[in-house]
Amino acid sequence: MAKEMIAMLLAGGQGSRLYALTQKLAKPAVPFGGKYRIIDFPLSNCVNSGIDTVGILTQYQPLVLNEYIGNGQPWDLDRLHGGVHVLPPYQQASGSDWYKGTANAIYQNISFIDRYNPEYVIILSGDQICKQDYSDFLRFHKEKNAEFSVAVMEVPWEDASRFGLMVADENDKITEFQEKPKNPKSNLASMGIYIFNWDILKKYLEEDEADPNSENDFGNNIIPNLLKDGRRMYAYHFSGYWKDVGTIASLWEANMEVLDPENSGINLFEEGWKIYSRNSGMTAHRIGAEAVVTDSMITDGCRVSGEVIHSILFAGVTVEAGAVVEDAVVMGGTTIKAGAVVKHCIIAENVTIEENAIVGAMPSGSEKGVATVGSGVTVGAGAKVGPTAMVRENVEKDGEA
Repeated sequence: MAKEMIAMLLAGGQGSRLYALTQKLAKPAVPFGGKYRIIDFPLSNCVNSGIDTVGILTQYQPLVLNEYIGNGQPWDLDRLHGGVHVLPPYQQASGSDWYKGTANAIYQNISFIDRYNPEYVIILSGDQICKQDYSDFLRFHKEKNAEFSVAVMEVPWEDASRFGLMVADENDKITEFQEKPKNPKSNLASMGIYIFNWDILKKYLEEDEADPNSENDFGNNIIPNLLKDGRRMYAYHFSGYWKDVGTIASLWEANMEVLDPENSGINLFEEGWKIYSRNSGMTAHRIGAEAVVTDSMITDGCRVSGEVIHSILFAGVTVEAGAVVEDAVVMGGTTIKAGAVVKHCIIAENVTIEENAIVGAMPSGSEKGVATVGSGVTVGAGAKVGPTAMVRENVEKDGEA
């Protein structure tokens, strides 16, 4: 039985700019917003948009991601025909077992797509925070009689040169593509979300694979080749919330924006467009008699006896009496002991911050950055972790990082 459209979700990113957070974790598996992981967003968008077949292309540190996705049941993607499938790279006869680029990753899975014989394929990124209705995007693609459509977002002109840009005419037809240009002709940034007619995509993937000089990349190879051949290419304007959380600063910012749904544009409390996740199944959280909690998000199983201000605590976090947590993202299973001060930082999973330790603080003047502590690290009693530090190893008692 043919499917109208299936999704291919690129989730192989190493996320190297997230440093300590992705040492043992694929970027799409990084926790976000109290009870989610980044990959929950594109998966939930698929379900909410009526797409029931998703291939997830993994490669870097995939174990936590594979375990998390499981059979897809939390996202209603445990289907007999379709559902969610984790697609690691094939072990080639030549010994290569790595996807060479985004286009090669899809090329290696042509037979998977052919099993469903779809008319359209949507290609998604596993490392963005975005709530988007893909069915509206498909309607646009059909109305334009397009062979390729890309979701674009207007960005400030001064930021445009950081993005791949689509130059389009008054009918949204793409006339040119600029990859991070010095002199931008457009401020329509590609979101890295594409709809292709499957017959077109297959043809271009096969031609790209046969080209020994290709980088096998959508931005650098496939899109320029489509343009060169005069294909029907259109830009779909997306106006909702979209953030590429590829850096520590942008991940911290996006988490902070969760606390201000009225102004930031990201609302995780919306019943009509839920973000589904594999929840921890923990007990309810408990706020102690002496605790002070303001403008924060506290999730399952937390135990708060100290002070929490404008912060996100993921499941199972403990904040002991006398500890202060402010402007912080504290991931699951972390313990912050009495007298510790944790400010303007991201603390990964299962960290222990001992008594009277200080982590982060608002960067002064010219400094810009967010202190980061990697998973499983212990910050010793009385230790100091600076405002822009990146901690991967334990910090000794009274030590500095």
